[in-house]
Amino acid sequence: MRRWLHRFNADGLDGLADRPGCGRKSRITEAERSAIVALARSVPPGKPVRTPSGELEASEEAGPGEWTLDSLTLAARQAGIEVARSQVRRILLAEGVRWRRTRTWTTSKDPEFAPKGPASWSSIPARRRAPR
Repeated sequence: MRRWLHRFNADGLDGLADRPGCGRKSRITEAERSAIVALARSVPPGKPVRTPSGELEASEEAGPGEWTLDSLTLAARQAGIEVARSQVRRILLAEGVRWRRTRTWTTSKDPEFAPKGPASWSSIPARRRAPR
């Protein structure tokens, strides 16, 4: 006999509800998840930051300049959180946190940068369409 039918016969509709304790327990706590998200949102230790005097300095010269999944996993393990690389990825995807830097190729931070003029293709006449 099926298990759910036995539960229905014994408890009625209430017997078909999920029982407490079903499913696998989470390996890490919510506090550890929050710590991983906070770590990903923090400045990487090897990234140079401007000091008030205008110099670029990194808190750790040997540390990563950008967060990657490997460097986040290593930093979390050093903080005492036993977590795998794939789990870090799933946590960050669930929270909507970007761990990679977005690259904009259209702008420059150089003060002497002059944007290009209009594109040259606008001066070329468009091809005539073939008759249908």
